[in-house]
Amino acid sequence: MAVNQLTTKKIKESAGDRIFLGTVYTVLTLVIIAVLYPLIYIISSSISSPAAVTSGRVWLWPVDISFEGFRVLLNTPEIITGYANSIFYTTVGTTISVVLTIMVAYPLSRKSFFGRNVLMMIITFTMIFSGGLIPTYMVVRELNLIDTRWALLIPNAIWVWQVIIARSFFQSSIPEELQEASEMDGCSDMRFIRSIVLPLSKPIIAVLVLMYAVGQWNAYFDALIYLKSADLFPLQLILRSIIIQNNSSGSMDALAMVERQQLAELLKYALIVVATLPVLVIYPFVQRYFVQGMLVGSVKG
Repeated sequence: MAVNQLTTKKIKESAGDRIFLGTVYTVLTLVIIAVLYPLIYIISSSISSPAAVTSGRVWLWPVDISFEGFRVLLNTPEIITGYANSIFYTTVGTTISVVLTIMVAYPLSRKSFFGRNVLMMIITFTMIFSGGLIPTYMVVRELNLIDTRWALLIPNAIWVWQVIIARSFFQSSIPEELQEASEMDGCSDMRFIRSIVLPLSKPIIAVLVLMYAVGQWNAYFDALIYLKSADLFPLQLILRSIIIQNNSSGSMDALAMVERQQLAELLKYALIVVATLPVLVIYPFVQRYFVQGMLVGSVKG
């Protein structure tokens, strides 16, 4: 009876523990506010009236709710083309990048692979030092990739940091004994990768897909450098062009210029919402894999 009373009795926290927990909750609350406020502000500004946005009356919730910015975007045919191109670049580019990353990272994780340490040093060296923009552009031009979709898919298909993460995962999650046992049973290397490695690597594959997909979706600089045809532009480049067009005043009266500037300011927030919406929708479903992948290899056992 006395034991039950002791177990059900609430353990009294010391004053130091309460101060520590209070500090932790305060810091976490401030972090949440710092993360959520810009998102809420952008969404509120995107559905407020142009005059309310430019006058600074929007600070948290929408003012004079208006969908003028989204109406202008939906009436722009280039937006649909940009969305389709970005979806293509993200889907195809992510597939190519994930496949190539696994093909590079898995052999480097095996102790039986001759010269793996030297190759890993060379690969890591490229993360610190690169050829630069002009040599890269010359290589892409000599390969006849200028103004083609491949210019956005091939030159940056493999990221060194992703190779390091995948290599660490394979080292810590795929034991050498498993490969030796499969070889004794007559399993080829390709079948071992297809039947054993890939099913056991779903977390790191999800992480690679998320990282490459977000990078491909947000990329615009390569398109700005390598693409000339408007029908190949990704969404980010289309949005940039729309903002520049609406910011240029040209020859117009003062009232029209003010309305144009107000619309341009509103479009900035609407464009941010349009561009980030797919990432915001997908990220919560793969967030746990993302955290697991970022911590992979740091703790073993």
